[in-house]
Parts: sequence; C-alpha cells; structure tokens
Amino acid sequence: MQQVQDVRTGSSRSGYLERVEPLPRATAEPKHRPPTSARKRLSRAEKIFWAAANRLSPGLLSGVRLGTWIRILRENRVDVDAPYWGRALLVTLSAMANSMLSWFEDRWFLPHLKRARIQPPLFVLGLPRSGTTHLHNLLSRDSRFAYPNCFQVLFPHTFLLTEPILSRIVDWLIGRERPMDHVRFGACEPQEEEWAMSSLIGRSSLMVNSFPRRSEHYQRYLTLHALSDREREEWEAALLHLIRKLSAKYGKPMVLKSPGHTGRVRTLLKMFPEARFILIRRNPYQIFQSAWHMQRVTQGDATFQRFPPGDSIDFVLQSHRQLFEAYFTDRPLIPKGRLHELRFEELVRDPVGEIRRVYEVLNLPPFDTFAPCLQEYLASVRNYQKNRHAPLAADVKARVASEWSQLFDEWGYSR
Repeated sequence: MQQVQDVRTGSSRSGYLERVEPLPRATAEPKHRPPTSARKRLSRAEKIFWAAANRLSPGLLSGVRLGTWIRILRENRVDVDAPYWGRALLVTLSAMANSMLSWFEDRWFLPHLKRARIQPPLFVLGLPRSGTTHLHNLLSRDSRFAYPNCFQVLFPHTFLLTEPILSRIVDWLIGRERPMDHVRFGACEPQEEEWAMSSLIGRSSLMVNSFPRRSEHYQRYLTLHALSDREREEWEAALLHLIRKLSAKYGKPMVLKSPGHTGRVRTLLKMFPEARFILIRRNPYQIFQSAWHMQRVTQGDATFQRFPPGDSIDFVLQSHRQLFEAYFTDRPLIPKGRLHELRFEELVRDPVGEIRRVYEVLNLPPFDTFAPCLQEYLASVRNYQKNRHAPLAADVKARVASEWSQLFDEWGYSR
C-alpha cells in the first residue's frame, strides 16, 4: 500500500528529537484536566436528563460520516432494536453534519496533510485492564511527544476544524470519570486511537458493543489475522490517516495506546518500521477480575441491539487469549532495543524509576527534562484508589489458570 511508504525512518534517536512545523491554525496543545473533585448530588431533573443522554448517546459513532453509517446499517441489515431507534436517528443526523464538516476540513487542510511527516511512534501495548491507561497517561505528560485525545478519536474526520469550538461541550457531556474504574476522563485527556476506527471505517473490535449480534464479524479486527487483504489495507489506511492528521497538528512523535495493538505487532512494524514498543504486564488474575468487571459495567453502552444471552467470562477469556497468543508469536519480530516490558506492580511501586528505565532502554530523549512534569502529574493523582474486586470463585479461577496458562508462564506469575 503506497501510503504506508510515507512513514519516516530516521535514526533511532533523531527520530524522537526532530521538531516538525505544526499545522497552521492548529488548536493549542490539550490541557490536562485538574484532579477530579467530589461529585455533587444530582437533582431529579438532572438525573432524568443524564438518563436520556445515556440512552441517546452515539458513543464511538459520534464522528461517523453518513456514507460509513449507511454501510454499517446495510451490513447489519438495519437490525436496530426499538429501544435504540432514537440513538440511531441521532447518529444519522450527526453523520450528516459530520459529512458536511469533513468536506470543509478536507479542502482547508488537505494540502498541509499531504506534506505532513510521520515520525516513528511509541506504542503502549498490554492486555485490556493491565494498566495501559496509567502508563499512557504518564508518558503523555512529556511535552516532546503528542497523543490523541478523547475529542480527536471521537471526531476523527473533523477535529482539526471543530475541536476549538466543540471540545468544551463534549467535555461537559462525557463526564469526569470512567464508569468502570473512576479514572480521570475528559475531552482533552489521552485516549486510545482504536476509538477512531469505528467512525473512520465502521470496523473495529469495539463495534461488538454496538452490534453484538455480529460479534464474530467485528472480533476479526482484534488481531487483524482473519481479515482479507482489502479489509486489512482499509484498516491500515484509516490508522495512517489519523496519525498523519495528528502529526500535522502537533509536529511531534506520537505516543499511542490501544490494547488491541498487542495482537497487531506484525502489522504495526510493517507500517512503522522504526516504531518502539512498551508492554505492561500484570497478574493475570487481576487482569481477568478487572476485565470481567468492565465487561459487566459497560456492556450495552451506546448499543443498537439488545445483548444476546451469553457468558461474559467466555468473551473475556477468549479475546484476551487471542491478543497474548498473537503477541508472543510476533514479539521476536521487534528489533533489539525497540521493546521494553515492565510490570504494573513495579510501575505503581516506583513510577519515576520505571519510566526512567523505559527512556534509557528505548533510547528516548533525556528523561531528566521530563521528570518534573511527571512528578507533578503523580502528585495530582496520588489519592486515586484502584477498584477492589471480590475474590474469584474456585471454578472461575481454575478456568483462568488453565486457559491463560501461557500468560502465567511467559510473565512469571504463579497460578
């Protein structure tokens, strides 16, 4: 695919020190939200408003264009259950607006995008609920890097044009904390680029939550292994387009985090030969507990169909196993000096020391320049409390130990 050849392949260090001129009239770099304050008690009217907003929320399809939305509906045979017709109507109306705004953005910014140079990205890998968000948040505090924020991945077609106007509205609508773990959340906070794939091409493993009756179709996008050549090229072109827009906006190397990338190392290396990778490990039992909790809490958010009866335990076990099996298969492809693995437990115990080691192993820019910003951020989240989960039942624990045996062995955790 010709586009992929535009990726820069500089030397190991200069690739992270080069400063490229940002896009004219680009918005200012996102400002991180201050520490979350205590929630106020909602009035009855406010509760009704937010309940209606949740029922109508377009979710990951907030930024979809009309042509892509029609394709999604056609592929799913317009199989939208009655309780979600309002959501489908809202997505249709917003898709019309997105298409129009995208037309203007493309004509205004396209010449600049063609000249944009993509510097080798830094990918944060790890299974869902292994600590990838925490690691991504730490690394994103280094102003020598850039990252996609929540607004940009929700509106990937139009953020160059609309972010200065709409980001505060979106920030108010989406709330201040993630529902499954109360981690700081907001339009300007770092977010995984996987979210953007739903709006860009309507094809992502996250679409399982929107159209669960076709979960097998969308789960193919978890590792990309089962895709046709055409489907894979479409996915690669969409990701490349997003990173090109972000590179044009910021003129810096990107720090990117999507748990799905853990199973896509082969594809990412083909697209970005000089990329670096950080993988975060965590006790598999804790990963499962957290992932199972998230599945139960977020299942049905922004869906268009009632979820069929099924075992969420099976879904978590199988999807995670696909990712770590693909990672262990492709890990030897990563050149020496471009991969560092760390433990979540060690990152929590000594975050400054662990991040310093990341910079040293991967030959990133001098860490001491970044250290004060990192310590300031750590001070802002020092009171955060992780979720506490009930102990796993003996039969569930046995299934995790059996089906994830490779994970325990490779990462050195006892079963």
